[in-house]
Amino acid sequence: MTPQEGGWGETGKQENHVGTGRAAASAGHAPSQMTTPHSRGPRPAAPPPGQQGEPRAAATIRKEPSGGGGGRARAGGAGAMAQQVEQLRADGVDKEVLREGTGPLPDFRDGTKATFHYRTLRCGDEETPVDDSRARGKPMELIAGKKFKLPVWEAALRTMRPGERARFRCDAKHVVLYPLVSKSLRNIAAGKDPLEGQRHCCSIAQMHEHYSLGYPDLDELQKNPQPLIFDIEVLKVEPPGSYQQDPWAMTDEEKLQAVPQIHKEGNELYRQGKVSEAAAKYYDAIACLKNLQMKEQPGSPDWIELDQKITPLLLNYCQCKLQCEEYYEVLDHCSSILNKYEDNVKAYFKRGKAHAAVWNVAEAQADFAKVLALDPSLRPVVSKELRSLEARLREKDAEDKIRFKGIFSQ
Repeated sequence: MTPQEGGWGETGKQENHVGTGRAAASAGHAPSQMTTPHSRGPRPAAPPPGQQGEPRAAATIRKEPSGGGGGRARAGGAGAMAQQVEQLRADGVDKEVLREGTGPLPDFRDGTKATFHYRTLRCGDEETPVDDSRARGKPMELIAGKKFKLPVWEAALRTMRPGERARFRCDAKHVVLYPLVSKSLRNIAAGKDPLEGQRHCCSIAQMHEHYSLGYPDLDELQKNPQPLIFDIEVLKVEPPGSYQQDPWAMTDEEKLQAVPQIHKEGNELYRQGKVSEAAAKYYDAIACLKNLQMKEQPGSPDWIELDQKITPLLLNYCQCKLQCEEYYEVLDHCSSILNKYEDNVKAYFKRGKAHAAVWNVAEAQADFAKVLALDPSLRPVVSKELRSLEARLREKDAEDKIRFKGIFSQ
């Protein structure tokens, strides 16, 4: 069964991942003007007080059991790692190894994909947390050479082996763009548009977006950049060609070509009853198209064409969210569709079901009435939904009477 068949869904065609690929799409594998620490050679650094004449250690190491193989790994790539860590330190990034990794140091050539968990902490005695990928339930993915908006992450990962965990204290110059990256990742985790704030808009709107990111702690970091600590644990490193390319890493042409296949995969997952996985596929397809759409002028023929491809995908996504009982997300997405396409019957129907589920009775009835006005042939389907709503209301009234009767009889 597809979303179209389950609950009168959409019959049309269908960007660093939030889970993972979606996060990168929105968090910004976009060109950056920042110079990465690994892109230039090391420069001399003055030794700290009390150690004049002695070179400062490239990294402080607190050993934990590594499960074997650590010694061989150190022998195999110690020289390259030491040089890269020294380059980081000279450029204002201090590394502290918490747990050693295993195996040789990956060469991390362009196209290499690193999957990792991270925690972002403020520097200071309390080390207040800012973000934690583990709390969101999905790791981050980064592909080398894709010009991620936070170059220091790629530079740090180049010094790590699979299984390694380390802390990187980064000077403020390396984390100026972190609030924007964090906003995108948070939006994804909350089920929002990963490209929110990156669309074409007028200069006044752009100034407003720049002034507030919608998160007070990120607004503070944006106004007052400060050093941050990244606690990173590398889960795996995959060389180019050994993994399926995620949509966000594709070229524009590849994205357009991939969308129908991603749509098809989503439909198949839905038929198998894997609703959450299907929703993730539809989300990836939407992200591909939105990434392309943000490059077009709103209202232009190309923008409209892309939007018409996004809309049925979004309705499929909403059908999945209805089954996952995430009703308020359905309300938001269907309302956004209806703001542009006032005659979209399916958006009214899905929004009506979501309103009914959260006891917005008048709104549900209004949406179902609109469905009948636009397509009278759907009366049997709408009548079934209205009868279900009325039955639920009677049950709720009966429960309320019993509950209130107990209160007033005391």
